[in-house]
Amino acid sequence: MESLYVLIPVSVLLVFAIGVVFWWALRSGQLEDLEGPAYRILMDDDAPRPVVDDRDGEAGRPIEAKRSSVDTDQTP
Repeated sequence: MESLYVLIPVSVLLVFAIGVVFWWALRSGQLEDLEGPAYRILMDDDAPRPVVDDRDGEAGRPIEAKRSSVDTDQTP
């Protein structure tokens, strides 16, 4: 019987904490788009990624990942 004096307030506090977390999730937009990320995974890009030619030793790397040793923004 004495354990109920501890368990009932703990359960009430737990329900209150869960309610606060759920309210925060609703207000911050965590539950707005539940299906969008699942569809984005399944979407297929039909356009092939641009590939650098193999003359510079970086064959198969995407253009945006290619490292350039020359800075083209400098003016003489």
